[in-house]
Amino acid sequence: MDIMTIMLAQETGGQAGETTTTQPSDPAQPGDQTQQNPGSFMDLAPMFLLMFAVMYFILFRPQQKQRKQHQQMLDTLKKNDRIRTIGGIMGTVVDVKETEVVVKVDESNNTKMHFARNAISKVLTEEEIKK
Repeated sequence: MDIMTIMLAQETGGQAGETTTTQPSDPAQPGDQTQQNPGSFMDLAPMFLLMFAVMYFILFRPQQKQRKQHQQMLDTLKKNDRIRTIGGIMGTVVDVKETEVVVKVDESNNTKMHFARNAISKVLTEEEIKK
């Protein structure tokens, strides 16, 4: 008798000389080692929708909100507002036109500069002016 038959007999509870036959297991049992079919697109669609929603609320929505606030600030721009441009130049608004803003940057020389309206970064508050 070889070792394999002895080990098989011990596992099944039979004698070493007896021959035993094993039945294939039922494929529906949980311990089965068969491969399952990969997920279809319909199984993955909710995950893609969730990822798109997260990307929208993290990336796109804040940018749209900031753009609306900037446009509202530009719409309410008026004469004598203290502003800062995107280049860092600070001055006082002298004239507001549809596409450009005239800014006085030097009080002593009465130096005025013309800027595109979109070049205005921020309207300064009293606290920011004092700094």
